[in-house]
Amino acid sequence: MLLPKQSCKKVKGIVISCSFLLLSCAPKESLRVNLIPKPAYMEFSGGYLKVGSNQQTSKGESGSLTAVIDSELASGPEGYELVVTKQGITLRGGSEAGLFYGQQTLSQLLTPDGIPCGVIKDSPRFKYRGLHLDVSRHFFPKEEVMKLLDAMSYYKLNTLHLHLTDAGGWRVQIDKYPKLTTDVAFRTESDWRKWWDGHDRKYLPEGTPGAYGGYYTKDDIRKLVAYAAARHITILPEIEFPGHSEEVLVAYPELSCSGKPYQNGDFCIGNEQSIAFMNDVLDEIIELFPSEYIHIGGDEAGKQAWKTCPKCQALMKREGMQSVDELQSYMIHQAEEHLLSKGRRLIGWDEILEGGLAPEATVMSWRGEEGGIKAARMGHDVVMTPGNYMYFDFYQADPKTQPYAIGGYTPIKKVYSYNPAPSDSLTDGEIQHIMGVQANTWTEYIQTPEHLEYMMFPRALALAEIGWTPQEARSWKDFKPRMNAHIPVLQQMGLHPFTLSDELEVTMHVDTLKKQIEVMLDAEKYPEEIHYTTDGTIPTSLSALYEGAIIVKDSAYIKAALFKEGQLQGSPTEKKVDYHRGINKPIHYNSKLYKGYMAGGMNALLDGYRGGLTYLDGRWQGYLNDLDCVVDMEEMTDIHKVSIRFMQLTGPGVFQPGQVELFISGDGNNFTSCGIVPTTLSNTNPDLLFQEYTFNGDWKARYIQVKATEVNNGFIFADEIVIW
Repeated sequence: MLLPKQSCKKVKGIVISCSFLLLSCAPKESLRVNLIPKPAYMEFSGGYLKVGSNQQTSKGESGSLTAVIDSELASGPEGYELVVTKQGITLRGGSEAGLFYGQQTLSQLLTPDGIPCGVIKDSPRFKYRGLHLDVSRHFFPKEEVMKLLDAMSYYKLNTLHLHLTDAGGWRVQIDKYPKLTTDVAFRTESDWRKWWDGHDRKYLPEGTPGAYGGYYTKDDIRKLVAYAAARHITILPEIEFPGHSEEVLVAYPELSCSGKPYQNGDFCIGNEQSIAFMNDVLDEIIELFPSEYIHIGGDEAGKQAWKTCPKCQALMKREGMQSVDELQSYMIHQAEEHLLSKGRRLIGWDEILEGGLAPEATVMSWRGEEGGIKAARMGHDVVMTPGNYMYFDFYQADPKTQPYAIGGYTPIKKVYSYNPAPSDSLTDGEIQHIMGVQANTWTEYIQTPEHLEYMMFPRALALAEIGWTPQEARSWKDFKPRMNAHIPVLQQMGLHPFTLSDELEVTMHVDTLKKQIEVMLDAEKYPEEIHYTTDGTIPTSLSALYEGAIIVKDSAYIKAALFKEGQLQGSPTEKKVDYHRGINKPIHYNSKLYKGYMAGGMNALLDGYRGGLTYLDGRWQGYLNDLDCVVDMEEMTDIHKVSIRFMQLTGPGVFQPGQVELFISGDGNNFTSCGIVPTTLSNTNPDLLFQEYTFNGDWKARYIQVKATEVNNGFIFADEIVIW
């Protein structure tokens, strides 16, 4: 969708006149505009400005595009106003960036019928709209990065965060420390799991036959920066300090606490050479990247070696530090002072809050929103990037249908639901510190450009709209058809997007007053035709057509599927729904709950809500030890069936219990075992797996005790105890 060739002249400031072969606005009965991101305001008067086949005409022909930079435009420097009339097109931008974004909108408006007549007034909600790419775990050539920059600019994303260094390999030329690229930019194995979990986790010299890796030369970086700048995108470089630095400490082991390669992942902060190294590297990064911010990482430092390192302990004593967290803070403060002296600003992951935040640092909040909220309340600027919503390396559909991923589950609807400015947690003044939003693509399990694009798109379109469109103007119902319309657009760009799932989203509302559960179905694809059954049979085109909530007053085994022209698409989605006798009954835990995974709180196992495909969905309750709980039915009750379901995903350390045992009691003191059900799943299977532990019988009891044993030194997650 190229704009016509521009012929430029200066009129009243900066004015660019672009000529078309145009006809008058022809009437049109209906109009559907598939703009992403959705503009803040748009109104169409009807009809189209016809565009002839000659896309590169001279300015003498009828009709024109006049583009004006107006620095006083109310919508700000990135804003624009676009007017399409019978006489032509007028585009006003607050800056060159505003004009550029207006041109992207024009490109999206261009249809075979022409350009619709109307008015658009638009500006971004947030000034920071970022996409992150990890090029350390797997390296991607500059040509692929340029391809991503093209797509980002089309959807008005303005920051590419490049994660340039990590254990996977160092990816940028540094002249003062040549071993970073000659010695640790290549490794023995491309496959991350084989390399990281295997017995050959070594780096290889550049040029070694069969070695995997790569890096960007300084010339590569300059080309990328220029390419991005032409599309009004800033490249934000990230160099990791003090953790995630295994590769550095192999090349320069004297910077580690042990002084030996392959022993440490954190810099020795008590070693003055570590600070000198950091400053030297930052100087060369500053020379390459003109960005206001430099990202220094700051996340997941192990800190263990610091506790016994003589140099680190001496520094702590000298500076009066009470904990090793303050050592990390010391290094971050040193980095900030150096960056400020060079006219740059520091940004880091939310762990930089630990031990005290550097005075002018900006925080990227990835471990949920808590770090961002805390930083904003302290008066620091924040970029929100919580993993539950903004991690594009998480699964985007049922893992059984997807390439192997690190875990998690962030389908595009969940991504789109995110609001980076939590008004219920921050005041209006504090919200002003939310600079914007970013999605992160970590590449441990993403080896190829095609797989990378598959994970990023179309989820990046949801990100673009979150960052640009006013919250009150966004809705999933409105976004869904536009997103579907852009799948072929992405493919025309040469990208390899996920073409959306045939699965259905199942959500529930438990109504304790009416003693029923409302079950809602939704699809990513549009338009959708959904048929379902409630008895566990596979739906056909003759099964009930979904037109609204399904009401369940006892038990239902719902199977539902998308249909197209009478044919079932994909596999049916299944959900067991029980308004069972244990809902909202009192529950007592004899075992310790893990506060990070409380799900719906103390009553999560008896709230009627079943968990989904990720333990992060707020429906799975997690435990680091045995589960031992007692349900009080409040009176002697006939019990015929009790079941509890557990999840397994071994990658992040989630396992089945060794066994589940059921007990009953009439008085709450004397319990009788009703049986043991062992797990049937292997703890070495990496797939996402579920097992329901079911006990059938004819018992009379008031108290029901469930014991599940943790036997793998990991987490166990349960979603619901069902009692009939």
